[in-house]
This record gives sequence, C-alpha cells and structure tokens, in this order.
Amino acid sequence: MRGGQDAPGASGGRAVFGVRPVSPVALVTGASGGLGRELALELDAAGCRVAVHYNSSREQAEALAGELTHDHVLVTGDVGDWQAVGVMHARIREVLGEVDVLVNNGAIRKDALMAMQDPAQWRQVVDTNLVGAFHTTRACVPAMLRARWGRVVNIVSPSALIATAGQTAYAASKAGLIGLTRTLAAECGRRGVTVNALSPGFMITGMTDTLPAHVVEGMREKIPVPRFVTPREVARSIGLFLDQDCMTGQVISIDSGASIT
Repeated sequence: MRGGQDAPGASGGRAVFGVRPVSPVALVTGASGGLGRELALELDAAGCRVAVHYNSSREQAEALAGELTHDHVLVTGDVGDWQAVGVMHARIREVLGEVDVLVNNGAIRKDALMAMQDPAQWRQVVDTNLVGAFHTTRACVPAMLRARWGRVVNIVSPSALIATAGQTAYAASKAGLIGLTRTLAAECGRRGVTVNALSPGFMITGMTDTLPAHVVEGMREKIPVPRFVTPREVARSIGLFLDQDCMTGQVISIDSGASIT
C-alpha cells in the first residue's frame, strides 16, 4: 500500500490524494467476452475483488467467476439503461463495497453502411458503447472522488481514428469515448482519480469471429506487425493503469501498429 501524497495544484493550492486500497473493487463490464474475461482475470491476479458484468452470456460469466481467487460478484444489466446500471451498482456496493476501478469494456458492433442502416440499430450501438460508459462512470466516479483515489479505463478501438466503411456507429461511439476520457480526466485529476483509454488492435473474439476470412486477412496485411494481438496481451497492460498516479487522459494502443497506418 502506498501512503497518501501531496501535489501542487494548478491554482497554487495543494491536492491531497487518497490511498490505493489493499484489495480494490473492480467492475469490468462485458466481462463474459474474450477481452473482458482476460481483464477480469488480470485484475483478480493483481488482488482486486472483481464485479463480473454480463448482459446475456450468463454461462460464460459463471465460468469466469469460477476461476477468480478473490471475493467477487456477478452482476447483469443493460449498461445503456440508467436504471439497470443503478440496480447493478447497488448490488456491487452491497456485496463488495464501492467501486475503485472501473473498466468500461462492454460493447457491441453492428456494421452497415449508414445510407442503409436502421436508425434504431445505429442508436443501439452508441447507447451501449458510449452512453453505457457514461452511465457506469457516472454511477461509480462520485465515490472515487470522495476517496480521492480511483481508476477509470475505457476500452476504445483504432476504429475511432481509422475510417472503415460500414462502421459509422461503432467508430462514432469509440471516438466519443476518447473525448469523454480526456475531458473526464481533466475534471477528476485533482482528486486522485485517473481516466485513461486502452485501444486494442484487432483480436479474434466473439465480436469479430464472424467476419469473412478475406476481410480478416486484408486487415492483417495492413498492420506493421503482421499478426493480431491476443486478449491476454492486451489485458496484461491493465496493471499500468492501476500503478501510475500521473498518467491520465491518455490513449494507450496495443494494436500491432494499426493506429499508425
């Protein structure tokens, strides 16, 4: 455990930062998916008590919970629904306590050219990926600010920066999440709460394994490191976000160089 520390504020005052909990409570949304599972396991290995969130994949979430070594809880609900997030948050507080580490990983992708896409489908992607992250963050951050220690990690995508036809909804949601990350970092930094984004490259997971083989191969050929990252490789970086007090508002890419092409 680290002791508290003082840091000079921009206005000349001093901000008193809190202390990292010995066993932080971490909420991982979308933990039943490929990356979410690895993030939850990595946080558990780091000593966190993990709230495993799922929406529809209960069986996978229960299997993940069986692998965790510390106290944990399963929670479910549509993150795009503010009331559902409130119920979920109350359950976490009841079982584990206030959330210290929030990983906004829950996301969906429904690709289609905008000119032909159902507006309701487009809105569903943004509601889950962007509005959902707002809901969970809005629920969890006040307690972090009171404790003067907390971590928010938003999972974004190279799609936020690289144009891919058919992904206006997904790209808009992830680009919006980068903007949310940077602005919230500015709001929370003086109270010891950091807000960063993690941008994985293409991974073969439940969200992507239905893509045609020629599309997958075309993506592989474009990246400087000609292989896709694994969920495990991406998840290993989560410790950096926990440990660094002065890293905030950043987008860390683990994407085989996709974001520079």
